[in-house]
Amino acid sequence: MRWVRLDVGDGTGVRMGQLDDGVIQPVSARHLGEIIRREHLEPVGNSLRLADVQISAPVMPGKVIAVGQNYMDHIREQGVEPPTTPILFPKFPTSVIGPGEEIRWTAGLTGQVDYEAELAVIIGRRATRVSVDDALNHVFGYTGANDVSARDVQFDDGQWTRGKGLDRFLPLGPCIVEAAEVPEPQEVTVRCRVNGELVQDASTREMVFSVAELIAFISEAITLEPGDVVLTGTPNGVGYFRSPQAFLVPGDTVEVEIGDFGVLTNAVGEPYPPASQAKRGLAIEGV
Repeated sequence: MRWVRLDVGDGTGVRMGQLDDGVIQPVSARHLGEIIRREHLEPVGNSLRLADVQISAPVMPGKVIAVGQNYMDHIREQGVEPPTTPILFPKFPTSVIGPGEEIRWTAGLTGQVDYEAELAVIIGRRATRVSVDDALNHVFGYTGANDVSARDVQFDDGQWTRGKGLDRFLPLGPCIVEAAEVPEPQEVTVRCRVNGELVQDASTREMVFSVAELIAFISEAITLEPGDVVLTGTPNGVGYFRSPQAFLVPGDTVEVEIGDFGVLTNAVGEPYPPASQAKRGLAIEGV
């Protein structure tokens, strides 16, 4: 099964819908947790064409654990050695946007905004200290992700949290594909296009650490809860390591295509104006 999240336009708010061949059947469930628990799956209202509605991010995770340097082709383009254990960093619920929403940032904060197409894993069962052999039994499904990154902030800070965790820097979608439809997560294509140009084209075969190995490693230290998201890394072709470098600017359109999950499309919007110096001063004086 495949699931999307949408506002059906009847005044009742956002709910989940089952997606089948471009047609959405809304159900009574309001969020992915109910789908994971197989609750409130009754059809509600008429079916809708995917092309005719605006869908949201299919999950609003409690936490996002991302993985860096996890594709051999991405490691080769950097000329570095592969890590001996997974490199983890967080992204945040405030980073999440859905298909069609704009990637934006504060003016002056960064001049090196980069794209990263990734397979995202949606946890379906609580995972604490699980084995590699058991890890995939804790997966509900998969979706597409764009781990948008502010490279200058990332590298200037000396660690990745701020440069990776900016607001609106994690497009997710378009749908969640249940794990039964992806029996081998290490055989999934990963593609990214910027303004129609193919810039990333690889396979999850290139992963240094498999999905199962990542879940086992993370869960040894951090409990993964249903609805949490694990980002599994990006292949080669990111803007920072191209020659010449190529970063996202307002007006660009980024498309992430993972397997046959559909296309996650996001435009790059104009930066937010920075807080004025006067407002900053007033805030300090009022402390």
